[in-house]
Parts: sequence; C-alpha cells; structure tokens
Amino acid sequence: MTEKEKMLNGDMYDPMDPELVAARHRARTLFQKINILTDNDKTKRDRLLNELVGSTGQDLWIEPPFYCDYGENIHLGKQVFMNFGCCILDVCRVTMGNNVMLGPNVQIYTATHPLEAKARNSGREFAKPISIGNNVWIGGNAVICPGITIGNNVVIGAGAVVTKSFPDDVFIGGNPAKVIKAIDN
Repeated sequence: MTEKEKMLNGDMYDPMDPELVAARHRARTLFQKINILTDNDKTKRDRLLNELVGSTGQDLWIEPPFYCDYGENIHLGKQVFMNFGCCILDVCRVTMGNNVMLGPNVQIYTATHPLEAKARNSGREFAKPISIGNNVWIGGNAVICPGITIGNNVVIGAGAVVTKSFPDDVFIGGNPAKVIKAIDN
C-alpha cells in the first residue's frame, strides 16, 4: 500500500511521504487564495472551494479564514455554512450532510497520534474518519475528535469537546461532551 492508501485506511503512515507533502501544499495554496478573496469575489472563491474539497452540494458558504490538511477528503452536502476560522484536519474522510452550520473556530480533527511515546515519536501517525449528519448545528469553538459520528438534527454547544459519537435529535455540550437533552424534531 502507498502511504496515502495507508492514511485513508486509518493505518499508521508517514506524513512526510512526497505525495502527501505535495497534496498538503496544493491544499494550502488553494485555501490561502480563498482566504484573501473578498465577498466581491464570491464566484472565484466558490470555484476555488470546489477545487479544494472532494465534493460539495449547492450553496456552500465558508467565511475565511478556513484551513484544512488536504481538502480532497472533505465531502459536503447542500447548504453547508462554516463561520470564520474553521479548521478541518482531513487526513481521513470528513462527511457532512445537508444543512450543516459550523460556528466560528470549529475544529474537526481526523488526525491522531499513538498514545505510546516511542510510536508517537516515530513521526508516523494515523487518522479516523468523521461523519456529521443532516441539520446539524455546531457551536463556536467546538472540537470534534477523530472517529466521531454525529447523528441528524444534533446541536453541539459552543466550546464542546466531542470525544464520542452521538445519535440523532440531541443537544450535546461540555468537555467531554454529553447529552444535555433530547430534541423533539
């Protein structure tokens, strides 16, 4: 397997592999261009966003600045909105459904490292995919950790640290996040 195949499979991989370094450079070049464009250049910004992310539905709106590792591993539904300062470490696939809203500075991390010092210091890392359902609102400064699945119609409170998966129709918050209450949808 190539290092990229290992990465996408969730296996330990070498992030300094030339193919991966080039892919991250491509993403940085694109998001840096996106981040300096004004609202008057929305058509150009949309074209660059479509080039950056793996796939997107209609009505994508990302307020700059926006940051990601690769971009190509991000798959978005229709009517996705990301407020200022969002960061997606898309070492593995990140999927968002339709009508997803991210508050300012939301952080989504698929990337992770071994707990054991020797393995962590090897320079190798791994990742776990993240899936976010339809009609999800993620409050500002929330952090979504690797391997998480968020159900449909979920609201995540500002500043929450999501360390486990949650089902449909709940409001979650805190560190670590827990169900605050069910939502009657």
